[in-house]
Amino acid sequence: MVTSIFILLAGLVLIVGGANILTDGASALARRWGVPDMVIGLTIVAFGTSAPEFVISVTSAATGNPGLAIGNVVGSNLFNILVIVGLVAVLRPVGVGRSLMANEIPLVVLSSAAVLICGNDVWLDGSAENMVDRTDGLLMLLFFVIFMRYTLSMARSGDKVREGGDGGTVKRRPAWAAWLMVSGGLGGLIWGGSLFVDGATGVARGLGVSESVIGLTIVAIGTSLPDLAASVAAAVKGSQGLAIGNVVGSCVFNVFFVLGSAATVSPLPLGGITDTDLSALLGASVLFWLFGWLFRRRTITRLEGAVMVAAYAAYMVYLCL
Repeated sequence: MVTSIFILLAGLVLIVGGANILTDGASALARRWGVPDMVIGLTIVAFGTSAPEFVISVTSAATGNPGLAIGNVVGSNLFNILVIVGLVAVLRPVGVGRSLMANEIPLVVLSSAAVLICGNDVWLDGSAENMVDRTDGLLMLLFFVIFMRYTLSMARSGDKVREGGDGGTVKRRPAWAAWLMVSGGLGGLIWGGSLFVDGATGVARGLGVSESVIGLTIVAIGTSLPDLAASVAAAVKGSQGLAIGNVVGSCVFNVFFVLGSAATVSPLPLGGITDTDLSALLGASVLFWLFGWLFRRRTITRLEGAVMVAAYAAYMVYLCL
């Protein structure tokens, strides 16, 4: 048990560190090739924040751990929406831009609804078990392509820039250093992903709980810590729009790209992931959108943030019981 925990933590360190190094290296290469900072932020950096979820879910799918793959995505998005947005709002009320309310946040709701629909084969089709199959995965990847096309068009046109800026100027590096960072970061991600899945599986067996629950809790929280740190730091600096934009982008990436890729690699039976978990994700997404409109228009207040954090705590109690 102790060995499994150590392996899990070592894998997480490698994944988070590898994601940061890979993102910095890829961003430096993109800058050398003349790619604008805004496009870098909405593509490479956005992928970098979802790289831990991607590596763990795809590795889990390839090694026959579907509960870990799906639980990671569902749990990460629940944590992103309820805890990260909630804490940011508690620190300082969040003004949500009109564009986010009208365009991006509804995509988060859509992605959550897509998971609920794809994961209800028994109820909708009378199948023997609920499963996110390859067809579902390919459709999610197509949705992701549409999302990226929209994002890149928005960035190039200059019609709309995410509130809070583009996240800073990309640091210039020599080409050899950038390529070395990309290679090293990718290696860290692959090795860390393998260690993390092995450790999480060992912890699940040691505690006598399902891999689905481990994915919804320990794995999801661990892979979301970089997003939490980035969003809280942005909120403290007064860039709440950047903090919220990070959550929105991560949630869409996690479902359409991460879960879509994992299901394409191998069909994913839901196993211990129930309609309660999927409905909780959809409910959290709708709550996120509604709180932007209620009471103070396009503002998530401290009280609303506290309600979101409390809702996540209640969900954790439900899982433990």
